[in-house]
Amino acid sequence: MILGFLVFAMSLLNLEERPQNIVVETKQVQIPEYPDAFNASIIRWQGKLLMSFRDIPDRKSAFTSTIGLVWVDEEFCPISKPQLLQLRDRNSVSPCRAADARLVAVANRLYIVYDDNTEPAITRGGFRVHYGELKWNGKAFSLHNCDRIEHFEGESKNIREKSWVPFDYRGNLFLAYSITPHKIFYPLQGTGACQTIAVAENQMAWEWGDSIRGGTPALLEGDEYLAFFHTCKQMVTLHSKGKRALHYFIGAYTFKRDAPFSITKMTPEPIIGPNFYEGVSYKPYWGPIKAVFPCGFLADQNFVWIAYGRDDHEIWIAKLDKKALLDSLVEVK
Repeated sequence: MILGFLVFAMSLLNLEERPQNIVVETKQVQIPEYPDAFNASIIRWQGKLLMSFRDIPDRKSAFTSTIGLVWVDEEFCPISKPQLLQLRDRNSVSPCRAADARLVAVANRLYIVYDDNTEPAITRGGFRVHYGELKWNGKAFSLHNCDRIEHFEGESKNIREKSWVPFDYRGNLFLAYSITPHKIFYPLQGTGACQTIAVAENQMAWEWGDSIRGGTPALLEGDEYLAFFHTCKQMVTLHSKGKRALHYFIGAYTFKRDAPFSITKMTPEPIIGPNFYEGVSYKPYWGPIKAVFPCGFLADQNFVWIAYGRDDHEIWIAKLDKKALLDSLVEVK
């Protein structure tokens, strides 16, 4: 029986079997006050590193979800007391379900983009994308002019909206609603609506999930924007211990800096580094997964640092060789 199990285990797909030269190292980030925090975004703001994170206070019900902020040092270790954002009216009767924030700087202003099901619910889960400006008074952050996006091209009450890609275009907040096609929105502050700016068709060849979805904000790198997406696929692997589970994957893409913002290049296969999938397996709060979920990144001349959540329980940073990453990209039709 033991021999049979070993033979079965050896036959399973090991996603980390062929390490890439793109990923230099990976590091787990722990926030002691929130040991199960995950899906972090990262930004350099006012000369320091600011990290957002998601926390689920009660994983038995999983009907509550909060977003927090914490300052971190250059090694991504927390150096301040974490702050949970007040994202609901204090008189609200429904629990906060805010999830997967992205931090983006637009014309020297700090914005947060996230999804939530604030009342009144308009989809099965009521989820719509929200955005607002974060202001720092030297002690704490506060959210201002928060807007829930309800009216936009393609809106449907049957779709849970999430993972829109924010980016700064000439001092304006733009949002990529989808990647295939690359549909760009301009949110009209205070109206709950978006104007469609451009739609660029593309053929992105990808075998690791049917739907390519947003991940991190897009940052301008030279003459193009760079961002990281995610996909998911039901698979049986060594990491899922031979059981069928939803596996998440990370890829990179670039798009033109001006309308119609056509996607130019992408990674031909997932970016995989050590500890992406191997490690402690947690009891899932909504279904069996092996997840790496990118929500933010930083870059300098030589390296890129992606902040991502792992298995809905951990925060990780992957350090990438920037030249190796860019050299790996292939053209998109």
